Amino acid sequence: MSALTPPTDMPTPTTDKITQAAMETIYLCKFRVSMDGEWLCLRELDDISLTPDPEPTHEDPNYLMANERMNLMNMAKLSIKGLIESALNLGRTLDSDYAPLQQFFVVMEHCLKHGLRAKKTFLGQNKSFWGPLELVEKLVPEAAEITASVKDLPGLKTPVGRGRAWLRLALMQKKLSEYMKALINKKELLSEFYEPNALMMEEEGAIIAGLLVGLNVIDANFCMKGEDLDSQVGVIDFSMYLKDGNSSKGSEGDGQITAILDQKNYVEELNRHLNATVNNLQGKVDALEKSNTKLTEELAVANNRIITLQEEMERVKEESSYILESNRKGPKQDKTAEGQALSEARKHLKEETQLRLDVEKELELQISMRQEMELAMKLLEKDVCEKQEALVSLRQQLDDLRALKHELAFKLQSSDLGVKQKSELNSRLEEKTNQMAATIKQLEQSEKDLVKQAKTLNSAANKLIPKHH
Repeated sequence: MSALTPPTDMPTPTTDKITQAAMETIYLCKFRVSMDGEWLCLRELDDISLTPDPEPTHEDPNYLMANERMNLMNMAKLSIKGLIESALNLGRTLDSDYAPLQQFFVVMEHCLKHGLRAKKTFLGQNKSFWGPLELVEKLVPEAAEITASVKDLPGLKTPVGRGRAWLRLALMQKKLSEYMKALINKKELLSEFYEPNALMMEEEGAIIAGLLVGLNVIDANFCMKGEDLDSQVGVIDFSMYLKDGNSSKGSEGDGQITAILDQKNYVEELNRHLNATVNNLQGKVDALEKSNTKLTEELAVANNRIITLQEEMERVKEESSYILESNRKGPKQDKTAEGQALSEARKHLKEETQLRLDVEKELELQISMRQEMELAMKLLEKDVCEKQEALVSLRQQLDDLRALKHELAFKLQSSDLGVKQKSELNSRLEEKTNQMAATIKQLEQSEKDLVKQAKTLNSAANKLIPKHH
């Protein structure tokens, strides 16, 4: 795994460079990646030594491979979950410039590269996941179109570029999960390309293939004629999956609307699959009807052939009986020629009899095939009826979900209107409060003036009282 373990064929750097690189880099080979709720946790296994050890320790390769498989599986979970959530929130068709989608392809590339056997060529050793992906068209005939399209792209020159283009086309076709499951189920074919403890050979590969089913709810569109898939550098950006613990959650109403939209997308996806299945079954029924018509015509031809052979056999019997009678009555010198004619007639009769038996066997085989096809047509008609009933029920559920969505939107609009009215009433109350506060200040000021006047009058009265005495 090139991105999770440092390369071994690079020259050894100095101690200062090792120290500087260790301050800026986190090596996942020294950390365990695990899921803790919605968090990506990096738990340190042991301390990183900044100086080379005099005697390096040799760890168990199976243990390292198991840690790498677990890390890749957790990264695939985070990548798929983040891609689905962001795509549903975005609500449009994704293109190749969408960052979560790019990270998903990088993670899938690392998963497919894990544990690859190195194939020796005249240019050296080569590790490419294009070889296993080419096997998919042998397991699933629908994948032959993708493989042919990848081989016809003019800008692809390396097996890595072809593998990246194949992943993008499979995601556009919404069959990536189906193809990966079919590939993982054939361990005997994958053993030619992968080590026994590789991710594609273990349980983690099957888990990732199951998680890919969720990607069928998103729509993606790529234009690979202008993309340089051969020289792209696949580096996992872990900052996209580190979440802030202080992030606030959405309101309950938004959560309900999001859940309804998710259910709506799921129902539409299921409806699309059912429509495709019904179309496939209808095509099979049409093919069976054509085959049945062809078999009926062949049966009529075979019956005519049998009648012709029977008439010819009766004629040969009459000729043979006539020849026998003539042999008994005719002279001896004609017996040799007549005996030859009789032997030729018997040989011809034997050939015609064998031909008749072959035609009868073929007729029985055609009749049995016709009966089997009629039974298959009945089963297909029954399956089509069941699919149509399921489609009707799903459409009813979709209508109910849309009605519930409109109701929630109306409630949300009503609540927004109530909040607006309350805010207007609150602003009016604030204005009245401000007016009352200004009035109170005026009254307080007038009260102070009255107190001053009272003090003035009181002092004047005190001055007048002594004069009267």
